Amino acid sequence: MSTLEALGASPRKSFGQNFLHDENLARCIVEHLELSPGNHVIEIGPGLGALTEEIVRRRVSATLLEKDRLFAGFLRQKFSGTDTEVIEGDALRYDARNAFLLRPVKALGNLPYYMSSQLIFHFCAEPSPFDRMVFTLQKEMADRLAAGPGSKDYGSISIIIQSRWRVEKLRVLPPSVFVPRPQVDSVVILLTPRLLDELSDFLKLGQLVKLGFSERRKQLRKLLAREGDIEAALESLHLPVTARAEELSLHQWIKLTNLLAPLRVKGTDQQELLAVVDANDRPAEPRDRATIHRDGLLHRAVHIFILNREGDLFLQKRSHRKDRFPDRWDSSAAGHVDADESYNDCAHRELKEELGIAADLTQCGRVPASGRTDQEFISIYSGVHEGPLSWNPNEIETGGFFRLEMIDRWINERPADFADGFLECYRTVRKQLGLGRELALPISE
Repeated sequence: MSTLEALGASPRKSFGQNFLHDENLARCIVEHLELSPGNHVIEIGPGLGALTEEIVRRRVSATLLEKDRLFAGFLRQKFSGTDTEVIEGDALRYDARNAFLLRPVKALGNLPYYMSSQLIFHFCAEPSPFDRMVFTLQKEMADRLAAGPGSKDYGSISIIIQSRWRVEKLRVLPPSVFVPRPQVDSVVILLTPRLLDELSDFLKLGQLVKLGFSERRKQLRKLLAREGDIEAALESLHLPVTARAEELSLHQWIKLTNLLAPLRVKGTDQQELLAVVDANDRPAEPRDRATIHRDGLLHRAVHIFILNREGDLFLQKRSHRKDRFPDRWDSSAAGHVDADESYNDCAHRELKEELGIAADLTQCGRVPASGRTDQEFISIYSGVHEGPLSWNPNEIETGGFFRLEMIDRWINERPADFADGFLECYRTVRKQLGLGRELALPISE
């Protein structure tokens, strides 16, 4: 290849480098990203830039993650003058949370065979900013990701990835389209987000699936015996008690998870009485939630900020089913204060109901009622917890810990991504949050 010769370079086996040299295929692969003006692309291992050229032709911005120093320098020179940033380093060390500032954002890459599974899990991890991802990887891995029940390729990775992403195999690429030629066929796959409202606990699903596939020939009633009444759960799904892991479809695994780890149901009764207050936050006659919002009555709420040991703040993305600020990013947990309930008791209750955890909390601020808070007097609490967090999917679509500096930039550049109440609370206590652990009481595990 002339470009390699000009650089005095050769593909490095230790980096798993196989370069695509077919321009028509490169064009076809990038077309599956369905790029539009204003999109951003994160490309993994661009190498000599065959796919990058197609991205640049579409006049969208891109971030190139290139581990090889020689090629990183080559890419900077080749695409100078374009809206392209080259980051030299391991893609596994790239913090995909930064891409929330770049949305709508998509991912692309010809993944090295030896680390394709690690890269898939890294870029599919929640919370994910990506709308579409198109990857080229070895056929064996593509078959495992897309496999269905009963297939020899069907395993824990199939279910875990498919529970969050739709996996579509687009086309098989023969070894001849790469330099050097790999010894196996490659497959281009498309990943698009999947929203499974009925799943009670994503983390629990992963635990059960890994345990269920840990010994493929063993029956689930033996492998999952300590997880609950597995035989009754299988019977309710009309499955034989002798069922093995590979016999259950994705939706059957989800139903099994829900039976063994039932969803924590949070009260959503519109007639439930909430604390109504006067202009000085003194209790008045309680009213139901619907009346309070319809009449714009002053009432009480709490917002809780949970940080980890590094001082990162957990944010939740509100469910699309919420009637207020659906699909917006919000405080770690938040909710209305019930009638005859204190702010403090409400904070602990909301933390348990929304995130499934308990933590020592300290009050760190207050926000007066206004139109920006939906007429809520808000008491703000903070605490420290390392997780894992098990959020309620009726309340939360996804969530994750974010660096405070990143949240600052995110709010500045994309304030419409956030619920109004969160913005008021965050700005009120931002300086205290920067103190990290000093803000909260000892860590709760």
